Amino acid sequence: GPCTECSCSSAKETDKDASNRKKKENGDQPFIPKIFFGTRTHKQISQITRELKRTAYSSVPMTILSSRDYTCIHPVVSNSGGNRNEMCVELLEGKHGKSCPYYHGVHKLSEHHALQSAHRVYQAWDIEDLVSLGKKLRACAYFAARELMVDADIVFCPYNYLLDPQIRESMDINLKGQVVILDEAHNIEDCARESTSYGVTESQLKAAQEELDFMVNNNIRQKDHEPLQAVCCSL
Repeated sequence: GPCTECSCSSAKETDKDASNRKKKENGDQPFIPKIFFGTRTHKQISQITRELKRTAYSSVPMTILSSRDYTCIHPVVSNSGGNRNEMCVELLEGKHGKSCPYYHGVHKLSEHHALQSAHRVYQAWDIEDLVSLGKKLRACAYFAARELMVDADIVFCPYNYLLDPQIRESMDINLKGQVVILDEAHNIEDCARESTSYGVTESQLKAAQEELDFMVNNNIRQKDHEPLQAVCCSL
């Protein structure tokens, strides 16, 4: 607050100060932004967390967002050469009568970090540390990392988690009012281009054209499908 011995004590209260004061009067905490630290690769996140451990901020609540390729501990899914995202979703939905026991243990990892923080032994960690702890506690590291984001002050993640709107939405990342740091930002242009690009093969285009031809010829939502048919033909 303003000191009593200088002119700032009588200075006019700013809108921000007034807003924070009202929040405190109402029992609400003032908004504290998170730091989203984006890097090009997961390896760089390991380097940064290693450096964070050496600073006075090692005990600050943090999390690392990464794909299932790095964090899944389910023995079948993690060792599969297929699409881990699809296999994970199928287990969560119980499509084949099976579920993921590790997903139901997510709270164990969150509680472990909360306990460490309470005993003041919390330290910055790397994704390998979380995965190792997840295996020990039989808890999903992928969903635990997302859950830890709620109370984290620093969130580490690859660039595309911040740039790609679909990933932001799926990860519940809201950047409004937050602090964003981009390491080696000269790579952002390529990453942004990749986030808004999509590749299709000629056979995929032909298959799409055949389906659209069928729709148009059978008067199925003709007004919607004719423009798409024209695009496919032109390509």
